[in-house]
Amino acid sequence: MKKLLRYLADYKKECILGPLFKMLEATFELFVPLVVKSMIDKGIANGDTGYIIRMCLLMALLAAIGLTNTIFAQYFAAKAATGFSAKLRHELMAHIQRMTYTDLDTLGTSSLITRMTSDINQLQTGVNLTIRLLLRSPFIVFGAMIMAFTVDVKAALVFVVAIPLLSVVVFGIMLLTIPMYKKVQEQLDTVTETTRENLTGVRVIRAFRNERAETVEFREENQMLVAMQKSVGKLSALMNPLTYVIVNLAVVGLIYVGALRVDAGVLTQGAVIALYNYMSQILVELIKFANFIISVTKAVACGNRIEAVLESGTLIPEDDSEPQIPDADRGTIAFEHVTFTYENAAAPSLSDISFTANRGDVIGIIGGTGSGKSTLVNLIPRFYEPTEGSITIDGIPSGDFPHHALRRRIGTVPQKAVLFHGTIRQNLQWGNQNATDEDLETALKAAQALDVVRAKTDGLDEMITEGGHNFSGGQRQRLTIARALVRRPEFLILDDSASALDYATDAALRQSLKELPDRPTVFIVSQRTASIQHADKILVLEDGQLAGIGTHAELLESCAVYQEIYASQFPKEVRQNG
Repeated sequence: MKKLLRYLADYKKECILGPLFKMLEATFELFVPLVVKSMIDKGIANGDTGYIIRMCLLMALLAAIGLTNTIFAQYFAAKAATGFSAKLRHELMAHIQRMTYTDLDTLGTSSLITRMTSDINQLQTGVNLTIRLLLRSPFIVFGAMIMAFTVDVKAALVFVVAIPLLSVVVFGIMLLTIPMYKKVQEQLDTVTETTRENLTGVRVIRAFRNERAETVEFREENQMLVAMQKSVGKLSALMNPLTYVIVNLAVVGLIYVGALRVDAGVLTQGAVIALYNYMSQILVELIKFANFIISVTKAVACGNRIEAVLESGTLIPEDDSEPQIPDADRGTIAFEHVTFTYENAAAPSLSDISFTANRGDVIGIIGGTGSGKSTLVNLIPRFYEPTEGSITIDGIPSGDFPHHALRRRIGTVPQKAVLFHGTIRQNLQWGNQNATDEDLETALKAAQALDVVRAKTDGLDEMITEGGHNFSGGQRQRLTIARALVRRPEFLILDDSASALDYATDAALRQSLKELPDRPTVFIVSQRTASIQHADKILVLEDGQLAGIGTHAELLESCAVYQEIYASQFPKEVRQNG
């Protein structure tokens, strides 16, 4: 948590002025009981109306000064807290963007969303309250005790007993609740994950009429969250009643001692009222401080979770250097005995994979579900690093190839067609921010998506909703392929990205890729043999191992796995004619 305080460095002035104005407000507040004492002992006791009026005006002046100081303190506290949270949120997002796929898989999307939103909001509240109350409340408590000693030493001894007891209650509850609030936030991660899954998969849930089961599951997780919140809430709720009991017992003792000393002629009635007012100030401040401690306890738990993210992961280096690559090596990729195992996985997803792709080659990758097809192509742009073996790209070992330089050469179209809220033009320019409309049209034509854009009223300026749900699955796939082509990549990875296209459109797409002026080295992951049968080289994967490699004709002769896949997709008479 301490390491997060560096994000307040730009708000040193606000962090000083905020508490300073609060201290000024508290100082003037401490003089109010003395004014009341003087009013009673001198004004009311002597029937001096003029003196009473002057004291009332003085109290009004003190209140006005206190209000002014409060306004300034609130302003500086809010400015520092919101600025701090904005800077921290920006830093957290930047850190997440630089984390590897493995780190993101480990942390989980829902947990990161909770930390980016709920945790930072809680931390912002904690910073705001800290600036306003961390010094003010203890200052009032100890200041009131000191002022009480100036009124009467013996009566003020009641304060000496009460304040340590109150401190034990406040800080004891704080230490007990910090780990409990951390568990509450972790359970909130689970609820967020379930909510996210239900919202993104609502069509599937309704198609299988599984709404009731999902509702029951959400209710159980939500009830678990409520139970944890109740548990920590019960403990936190003890703070106010316990402080009330201690303070009220102190008030009883103060009035008793004060009455005896008034009866003995040592104290005046005004002095007793002043002492009571000081005790009341302590009560009010301790209630504020108790609530402040609860908020800070939550903030510390949330801050530790955010700090854990900022300190975790292997960050992708921000290296924009461009390696010098001989023209003869461009567009080539070689896998040499590559093995890859996911974090905490029991077995490798890929084992001993070796092949070479030359410039302009079309490499088909096929295999059953879970055979490692997507894992293999994800190693090319260094989304993951091989566990064993080596990958050479453009003649350079992938581990030595700067991430940014490598990914600028690669156009990737993932399995799930992801479009972002904005216009079609804005989405396509993710591939190249400087692309002209002519460049975009060329890419759309190659991706068989030009008709999709022309059918829209606003053309390239047509708005895409979040997730691209105002387009069909096939339209989204074609637009994401066009986005990759806008980059004019040296390598093009199509990870089962034509699954929603009909056979004619799929064939037209593959033909247009062959006719590109600067033909990239293409990797096509597909479940269809028709999509890859004309590839220069086909990799057949089975359980993470290379079951066969060669052309379509060669594999039909030598690879049993490929024969089985082909036979499942084409009738016998078609195979004979083929």
